[in-house]
Amino acid sequence: MLNPLPPLSLYVHIPWCVKKCPYCDFNSHVRDDLPWQAYLQVLQKDLIAQRPLMAERPLQTIFFGGGTPSLMPPLFYQQFLSWLSDHYPLAETLEITLEANPGTVDETHFAGYRQAGINRISLGVQSFDAGSLQALGRIHDDQQAHKAIRLIQSLDFPRFNIDIMYGLPGQTITQALFDLQQALDYATGHLSWYQLTLEPNTTFWRKPPPRLPSADTLADIADTGISYLRDRDYIAYEISAYASDVSQRCQHNLNYWLFGDYVGIGAGAHGK
Repeated sequence: MLNPLPPLSLYVHIPWCVKKCPYCDFNSHVRDDLPWQAYLQVLQKDLIAQRPLMAERPLQTIFFGGGTPSLMPPLFYQQFLSWLSDHYPLAETLEITLEANPGTVDETHFAGYRQAGINRISLGVQSFDAGSLQALGRIHDDQQAHKAIRLIQSLDFPRFNIDIMYGLPGQTITQALFDLQQALDYATGHLSWYQLTLEPNTTFWRKPPPRLPSADTLADIADTGISYLRDRDYIAYEISAYASDVSQRCQHNLNYWLFGDYVGIGAGAHGK
């Protein structure tokens, strides 16, 4: 008897940003005019070409990553998801995640994303400290981060993740815990918490920022932070993802983690 095929997910890459972050090694590029209609057609052709690999399995999850997917207009997602539902089987419990930058959050766009069918937001806050955000080259400040979170929560997205980094220039254990405390105060149920790394072919690789924490400080931050999260019932279910409840876990990440299949479409995307 043949074993059933593993679950199937879809990753969609959006390659454009307002500004290239100095630590980012993803396929992302600064562009003012986004050719979203042309890109929509390219994505459709890309997925059609890969249909034989999908074996008519229903898509369990969809993840729009980048780049900055929250730069695209709601109509882009409405048209793509409508076309997808007309041509491909979708699971009843389909999770659709959109990565967002706090510097690009506004009520009209995010209400449109919710209406289009997006049911999970992953917000790249990175830090609630104004100086740290400036050192990271982010386009938002701490007040915009708080404002973006409150707006997204008001729109009732069923699942909501906050991204936080540690190991930032000059960061102490106290400052790292402050970021965690600020994120957990919003009780979103899910947190991504991971260390800043200097990747090849990035600005930080060529010119590292000053005052990066030592290896010992990084280890202390990690140990203290994990204990802090655990004491507040945020349990790690993969390498950098923490959830307060099983229902809040990112199903797309889990499919990667459990070696499921995924189709990757868009600039630089890959699948398995």
